[in-house]
Amino acid sequence: MSTDEVASAPEIQAAGQGSIAAQQIRDAYTGDLVLPAEALQAAERVTAAPGISNLPPSPLCLGRQEELTWLRRTLTEQREGAITQSGAVHGLGGIGKSTLALYYAHHYRGDYKLIWWINAASPDEIESSLTDLTHTLVPDWAGTAGRAEQVAWAKQWLAWHPDWLLVYDNVEDPDDLAPYTGALHRGHHLATSRRATDWPDSAPTLALGNLDPDDATSLLCRLVYKDEAPTPRQKADARALAVELGYFPLAIRQAGAYLARNRGVGLDAYRRRLASKLTKTPRGKDTERTIARIWNVTIHALEEADPLAVELLYVAAWLAPDSIPHALLTPPDNDPDDTAEAIGTLAAYSMVTDTGTTLSIHRLVQTVLRAPNTDDTQPPRHFQGRERAEQALLHHLTPPPGKDSITDDQWDRLTPHLVALAAGAAPGHHSPLLTNAYATAASRLHQQGHATRAIPLFEATLAQYEQVLGDTHRDTLASRNNLAGAYYAAGDLGRAIPLFEATLAQYEQVLGDTHRDTLASRNNLAGAYRAAGDLGRAIPLYEATVAQSEHVLGNTHPNTLASRNNLAHAYTSAGDLGRAIPLYEATLAQSEHVLGNTHPDTLASRNNLAGAYESAGDLGRAIPLYEATLAQSEHVLGNTHPNTLTNRNNLAGAYESAGDLGRAIPLYEATVAQYEQVLGDTHPDTLTNRNNLAGAYESAGDLGRAIPLYEATVAQYEQVLGDTHPDTLTNRNNLAHAYESAGDLGRTIPLYEATLAQREQVLGDTHPDTLTSRSNLAGAYESAGDLGRAIPLYEATVAQCEQVLGDTHSNTLTSRNNLAYAYYAAGDLGRAIPLFEATLAQSEQVLGDTHPNTLTSRNNLAHARRVAQDVQQSNTATTATGNDQHPPQNAESRPH
Repeated sequence: MSTDEVASAPEIQAAGQGSIAAQQIRDAYTGDLVLPAEALQAAERVTAAPGISNLPPSPLCLGRQEELTWLRRTLTEQREGAITQSGAVHGLGGIGKSTLALYYAHHYRGDYKLIWWINAASPDEIESSLTDLTHTLVPDWAGTAGRAEQVAWAKQWLAWHPDWLLVYDNVEDPDDLAPYTGALHRGHHLATSRRATDWPDSAPTLALGNLDPDDATSLLCRLVYKDEAPTPRQKADARALAVELGYFPLAIRQAGAYLARNRGVGLDAYRRRLASKLTKTPRGKDTERTIARIWNVTIHALEEADPLAVELLYVAAWLAPDSIPHALLTPPDNDPDDTAEAIGTLAAYSMVTDTGTTLSIHRLVQTVLRAPNTDDTQPPRHFQGRERAEQALLHHLTPPPGKDSITDDQWDRLTPHLVALAAGAAPGHHSPLLTNAYATAASRLHQQGHATRAIPLFEATLAQYEQVLGDTHRDTLASRNNLAGAYYAAGDLGRAIPLFEATLAQYEQVLGDTHRDTLASRNNLAGAYRAAGDLGRAIPLYEATVAQSEHVLGNTHPNTLASRNNLAHAYTSAGDLGRAIPLYEATLAQSEHVLGNTHPDTLASRNNLAGAYESAGDLGRAIPLYEATLAQSEHVLGNTHPNTLTNRNNLAGAYESAGDLGRAIPLYEATVAQYEQVLGDTHPDTLTNRNNLAGAYESAGDLGRAIPLYEATVAQYEQVLGDTHPDTLTNRNNLAHAYESAGDLGRTIPLYEATLAQREQVLGDTHPDTLTSRSNLAGAYESAGDLGRAIPLYEATVAQCEQVLGDTHSNTLTSRNNLAYAYYAAGDLGRAIPLFEATLAQSEQVLGDTHPNTLTSRNNLAHARRVAQDVQQSNTATTATGNDQHPPQNAESRPH
């Protein structure tokens, strides 16, 4: 991402006591996080103790022998074309996926040097499990390292060492695994998930169903009678109960656990109790109703045996389902041994899985426990559980005496539980301290590039402020702005823009038209319009904001300079470099005068001006300015500061534009490695740089490296930003172009068509990116010799470019040039030559006489005229060979 794009990102505002904020949230940083050389070397040298693992205890798993054999064969046999040995087990919640995976891990434990169980419901939880691995292998170093460093170290260790097994439990999105299965090839990857679709073609999947009748009966008997042989009557009762439970593994386990603890209750009597609870069970899915009926029977036994266990279970129902610390469930001044005993009771009833320090609760059990009680004689346990969950989190978020705050590691471990609590927020409930915790956790997630995960927290914060402070309180407005900014960062402009518009109207009403916060809100809305390609609304709003900032804050106030920079960026987006470059130059001069020559904002302004020179094709001024800016950034900010990395990426892009791939590619490669260490493997800026490196490989003709890197990056974009985020669509478009460069039109055209359809839906029919997709698809049709589809699509695209971008925008000129070439390819020189002539004249006027696109247009016109002259002289059509240069297909300028 370029610095000017970052400057246009929505401003995140603090709201409420204890909240935090960052001016440019997507580029926030807390210091350099690069792995030192000694740590990287240690990853190679450190060996794991034999059989090391974090596996929960081995479960009782009767039957499933065919499935176990399938898993072993899938993970150990080499498959044609497969680099990573992986497999996935999918099925309904409670069907026994985790039990099967855990049984496999214990059964073949001796064949692996290390086995690591990973909670994989989100990218954040996967990273947390990897930090646990680092703490296990290098506890002293991990104790002083940051989260990103710990994750990077774990991946380095797995890359160096063979014969390990990673088990990803409860995968919500298969794409979350791409950074690991795509990069770590020296061990086995096993996933469990409720998702049956969207798995990579290279990952075999196993659909897990209910137990067969005999296995279900045997499992129930083993749970109830242990090693005793059941009588024929007991076995018949077990079979009848298994039928009642639908052979559903989770239901059988919980029923068996109850009966084992209450041996005085026979299987037939228990089955009658279940039948009596049927009419009292809330409506829902069959599996939920089955679990609810079992719970209704179990709850009475638990209340008599251990009331604290029931209380803890209702608390756990509102937290994240995995890795709930015992300490989080232990109220202040309570004996931890009492908590441990209550958790032991829950584990004995198969209500939770306990590791000794943390517990996990099945998601299906949580769903049932969160439902309101149907028995009016009972207290509202689900509300009490939620209140206690809030109190527990707030207690652990309170800094200890003598400390100002809890550690980053504590925040990272508690954030999944805050997200879960926010997602189940109760209407009308208010807690000021919890609201501040939501706001802080949301800002932290946003800074880490997890905008989508931050949205529930921002939504809950806003709901609290609206309820308590009112719709137009300043903290409410700031919170609404932050939520709109999270939608913006997640690529959801359909929700971001209306919310920005409403917030601006309220700022104007409450604070006035020229208040500082109003100006910031207006700038954010203009940035969202620009991101949506609506420059007709973005530019006037930016211009008004600049004028008001100059009047209210002064001509050289830093906020005024930032607004002026954003306006120049909008001019650049509109192709109006005649206004963009002078405005960038003036802003840079003022920044140097007011802030100093090496202030970070001055450096950003200098970088932006270099980018404008590059857009104008003036690499003679762009490259030296990029080089000088990079040298200053390294000196002032440090070698691995995010802004330094942005400058380095931009310089690599300029080298690529100049055709100097010998300098561009090594610089891209070094920058990608630094982005991965500083910001993490899946941060949006890391993905942008990886996309740029793939583009440089493509420019060098190295499609063997370009295409796999594009494919991996697309998967990561889909995972981090979502399937239809504008940046995801850009990278998908670039992948299609790489397929086209490889001559693989069978993959090119469907991908272009799909990307165009998504852009039309997400961005609109006339967004500049949509127009680019349409032009690229027309070019692919042309490459396939299908001029009957190519020419009408080019013509429609030219008309739309002229209407939306203007007659002389660089994209309009490119599109017009492509149409002229299509006419030429069709042998229609009567239409091709006049269009080439008009395009060349406009390119000379707008881009300059030596701009690369101008040179291309001039070459194309000369060649077309030469062909026309040959035709006239010989009265036959000839086709030149050897010096035909195809007009640029505008394969979407990669974001430098």
